Amino acid sequence: MLNDQFQTILYNIEKNTARVTFNRPEVHNAFNDTMINELAIVFDDIDKNKDIRVVVLTGAGKSFCAGADLNWMRRVKDYSYEDNLKESLDLAEMLYKIYASPKPTIARVNGAAIGGGTGLVAVCDIAIAAVSAKFSFSEVKLGLIPACISPYVLKKCGEGKCREFFLTGERLTAEKACAAGLLNAVVPLEEIDSTVGDVVNQLISSGPEAIKKCKELLHSVPTLSFDDVKKYTAEVIAQLRVSEEGQEGMAAFLEKRKPRWTKDSER
Repeated sequence: MLNDQFQTILYNIEKNTARVTFNRPEVHNAFNDTMINELAIVFDDIDKNKDIRVVVLTGAGKSFCAGADLNWMRRVKDYSYEDNLKESLDLAEMLYKIYASPKPTIARVNGAAIGGGTGLVAVCDIAIAAVSAKFSFSEVKLGLIPACISPYVLKKCGEGKCREFFLTGERLTAEKACAAGLLNAVVPLEEIDSTVGDVVNQLISSGPEAIKKCKELLHSVPTLSFDDVKKYTAEVIAQLRVSEEGQEGMAAFLEKRKPRWTKDSER
């Protein structure tokens, strides 16, 4: 069982949903090099597993993720530039794996998400937070910057908000983080599981290949010129219309029945 080899996370699959839990509650789920490596392994497995339709990312205990682990930081402080670069590249690669996963990802933010922990919120497609959760890009308080997480936070919050959040390092309420675009919803902690469950059900009711192509669309369209984007979008919808999933989805709609993939998820 893949789960047996992990020291810092829990990885469970129930029906069509994978649940990845940061499992270091004694240090508020702060990440270190081990967790970075284990998350990369898990998302490689998720991407290959055709039965997984949705991924939920969360933290054990009271926190989501408190950023970098202090003991790891003590070691990193004495690393050479080359060693620091390697570990930073490992972090950047892990964040990209989550962001680029073909499976939709939901951050279940049960508590504080600080520094890199906020980046783990930003790389997910949808983020649902408890009203008590707190957020901060606190790196500047340590003489550092939110470098590896910045592409994803900028995409969600925009440059204006990031100028404020990155430069001040202020502690953000869940409501302010939601207003800035980092979160999709803020709910009482006791309602977070039912809210996440509703989103999971919405995602599973959609075609898995359509979800994958939708994520590719979101990634590709902003990088293309108008001439290129016209061709790309026309090709992708034409391909989906003649695909097995597209044919089934349109037939189900016209015949006023549920498509086959929803029945598969109910097993």
